[in-house]
Amino acid sequence: MTPGGVREVALVGNPNTGKTTIFNALTGLRHTTANYPGVTVERRAGSLKLKNGETVSVIDLPGVYSLLPRSPDEQVVHDVLFGTQKGTPLPDLVVVVLAANNLERNLYLATQVAELGLPAVFAINMWDAAREQGLEIDLDRLQMMTGIPCVATVGTDKKRVPGLLEAVERELGRAATRRRTFDPAVAPEVRYKMIENIVAAAVRHPEEERRTVSDRIDRVLTHRVWGLLVFVGVMAFVFQSIFSWARIPMEWISHGMEHLALFARVVLPDGALESLIVDGVIGGVGNVVVFLPQIMLLFFFISFFEDTGYMARAVFVLDRIMKMVGLNGKAFLPLLSSFACTVPGVLATRTIEDRNDRLATILVAPLMSCSARLPIYTLLAAAFVPPAMLFHVISLQGLTLLAMYLLSIGTGLGVAAIFRKTFLKGNRMPFVFELPPYRMPQPKTVLSAMWDRSKEFIVRAGSIIFLLSIVLWFLVSYPKQPGIEARMQAERAAVRTVLAGGPLEARLEEIDHAERDAKIRASFAGRLGRAIEPLIRPLGFNWEIGIGIVASFAARELLISTLAIVHHVKTEGEGMTEGLIRALQSARSQDTGKPVYTPLVAVALMVFYVFACQCFSTYAVLKRETGSWGWTFFTIFYMTALAWGGAFIVYQGGRLLGFQ
Repeated sequence: MTPGGVREVALVGNPNTGKTTIFNALTGLRHTTANYPGVTVERRAGSLKLKNGETVSVIDLPGVYSLLPRSPDEQVVHDVLFGTQKGTPLPDLVVVVLAANNLERNLYLATQVAELGLPAVFAINMWDAAREQGLEIDLDRLQMMTGIPCVATVGTDKKRVPGLLEAVERELGRAATRRRTFDPAVAPEVRYKMIENIVAAAVRHPEEERRTVSDRIDRVLTHRVWGLLVFVGVMAFVFQSIFSWARIPMEWISHGMEHLALFARVVLPDGALESLIVDGVIGGVGNVVVFLPQIMLLFFFISFFEDTGYMARAVFVLDRIMKMVGLNGKAFLPLLSSFACTVPGVLATRTIEDRNDRLATILVAPLMSCSARLPIYTLLAAAFVPPAMLFHVISLQGLTLLAMYLLSIGTGLGVAAIFRKTFLKGNRMPFVFELPPYRMPQPKTVLSAMWDRSKEFIVRAGSIIFLLSIVLWFLVSYPKQPGIEARMQAERAAVRTVLAGGPLEARLEEIDHAERDAKIRASFAGRLGRAIEPLIRPLGFNWEIGIGIVASFAARELLISTLAIVHHVKTEGEGMTEGLIRALQSARSQDTGKPVYTPLVAVALMVFYVFACQCFSTYAVLKRETGSWGWTFFTIFYMTALAWGGAFIVYQGGRLLGFQ
């Protein structure tokens, strides 16, 4: 019972049993997320109103296989159920979620929980999938042999959850009369023999093994060759969709920000305040927010494939590759999470028991292309990669995105192999993994997961990007240059005496552009960019790009804000994204008159951001999870070296091959 007098129900179970689906069904997706005190393991809690009017707290414990702790996740589950977890009371009831089609494996944890003496209910989930496989489970016999009430559930069907609610209310109403019999010293083989007897008595298998549709699909999706090809094909479809489907909503947002900028220009007086709001805030933040539809699409597909069960097949296929580089199969899910955001990806490594396995996964997780890199890839691809279709299936722009993501995966695995064969040597822990049944995705669950992840991007844009865009505007706008302004004003007066009409307007626009460039070169940001230009010139980058690289060490998306501010992107006339693309395509070097950006420079810049470790949040989570600033600085250093080296090879190699 919580300190406030609210009784607490804990959900436990193996991974892939549908435990989170049951949690969502009980709490109606009304939950909060936080970490347990003193550890980085995530704690999800929600509320459940019973028929008798009582409201109880429901906590969703991490998915584990045993109460014998070997990882941070298992330690937390152990401590919660034994009443020793700081800040969490001993549960009043434990609901153990078991997959009906994999009962024998799930009963290992379930019998351990039953022996704790706590009031408990077994939710035999995925009941429909078990019936489709021809399995018949005698719930009465199972309840008699385990001593725990058993309820059949289908977490994805609201009509199959009320029975669990009734069992929860009934068991909470009973006095706890069970006594603890759990003994961690009991040999596993003794427990497995007991489980074998339970399954033999309570589960009836079909007389002949039937090859289900799921089995036939898995013969392809888990094949060592076809499964890998399907995975690449799925990724290609996702990235092509990101380019195609997001275009219209991006245009809506772009024009919305454009109208907002126009409104600000009307209501604000000319001067520094107008420039700050329009060029700094709206121009800086707007050019990042416009990519929200692409971010949401990426998260939608990740959530969709997780909910259908396909993502587990991808884990199975790629586990063979993980073994080749010395990583545990459990590393795939943290690395997959890192494609959304590195922070939850690093936190997800807590399921990995071996220290060296976990540390290697943490060190390469930032190499996975997180959602913050997606706007950079799509902007540069849209500006410098032609939209031509390849085999009428995927555009060159979509193929470019796929190449960047495959490059991040391949490099991450290669770096992991080097780490595991040098300073992180050790034996690989065995990887036990279950393939969940295929399920129809639940729209509410998929959309909720998409929104939860997208909110992080919006919060970043509304806080970090907002504040740093203001800082960038200041660095670009100051110190003031009255000498430059006077010289340019004299030029304007002179041309007005000799030109008129169209030629005059064109010349005045050239003078305006020259004045802005001169002011930026003399600004704080310009001085910083020119100071580091010798370091990045071999990569094909000039001082303007250098400003963006330095700024994006705080957050990668700031590259886009910086480019928009540095290149004076107009916030009206053609939409913010199109305006930025046009500005990049037309940018010329003041020193040589040559284009600042070419397709080769764009690819080199994308490769740089594939490898660069640039994110305050990532630095913080690396320090917290490794417990050392040394590992954090090591990660920043080796990734920056990779970024420089990768961009150098692309740019200089491309020049040798005759590309521009």
